[in-house]
Amino acid sequence: MLRQTAIRRIDAMPQENSYPALQAEGLTKQYGKRLALADCNLNVPRGRVVGLVGPNGAGKSTLLNLACGLITPTAGTLRVLGSPPAANAAHLAKVGFVAQDTPVYGTFTVADHLRMGAKLNPSWDQSLADRRIAQVGLNLKQKAGRLSGGQRAQLALTIAAAKRPELLIFDEPAAALDPLARDGFMQNLMEFVAELGASAILSSHLLSDVERVCDYLIVLCASRVQVAGEVKDLLAQHYRLVAPRGELDRLPAEVEVIRMQHTDQYSRAVVRVAGALPRTPWSVEPVSLEEMVLSYMTRAAGVSAGLTDAMAGEAVR
Repeated sequence: MLRQTAIRRIDAMPQENSYPALQAEGLTKQYGKRLALADCNLNVPRGRVVGLVGPNGAGKSTLLNLACGLITPTAGTLRVLGSPPAANAAHLAKVGFVAQDTPVYGTFTVADHLRMGAKLNPSWDQSLADRRIAQVGLNLKQKAGRLSGGQRAQLALTIAAAKRPELLIFDEPAAALDPLARDGFMQNLMEFVAELGASAILSSHLLSDVERVCDYLIVLCASRVQVAGEVKDLLAQHYRLVAPRGELDRLPAEVEVIRMQHTDQYSRAVVRVAGALPRTPWSVEPVSLEEMVLSYMTRAAGVSAGLTDAMAGEAVR
């Protein structure tokens, strides 16, 4: 219900700001000989909650740091909220960023952090900050260094949201949290997006987070964008095919094979079809978000893993 509320609130916003939230063309970032991002093309509409997923070292943090204006591209172009990102007051006022280490100042109290946020951000919403701090039960006199990991994450989230940004960016913000703290953080994230009517990008290696809050997906592997689009559209375009071994080698040209697996008797393929799937005598099943993402990650890694007999039996059933 919260996710639906967020979508309704965002869709109701005036459309004069029709520029994409994130637009990249040939975006490349290189550190010496190491390629962190390669030829990335993206066009993410405003009003989306974007799940950015991929293995460690895929380039997720690099992309988010580029979007925040903390680093500059080696090649290609990037526009965030209609303008090239830069580490200046104008851009930073429009973007709220929460990093993986949820940076707070250990010797500052919660109240100190809110006062600092008010001084540094012209659009600071003190009533929002006060209300959210009270909701999550933080003591204004408590020093940040004595807060739990979940409490520090909630404080960082509140500061990012109280500046009332157009775009919220989260780089694995709840990676180190226990399940209960993580659940509370994700709940507040959804509520902030709904209240602010903002776009959001959430980097996470946990697909459960993406399934819970995101309506747009970017899969980043081997420094490249493997697939991107609306989650509902991507799921509608992907299928799992199961057939006697060898028969899936004769798929029509319009069927793109993302991942193929074999046992002694059966073949199983995750495929993508832009339109309607051609008639086939084989078993056709929908794929889960996890299976789709793992298929792209496996293909990018150049891995060809075989099915176990148990997996094959499950697929055939």
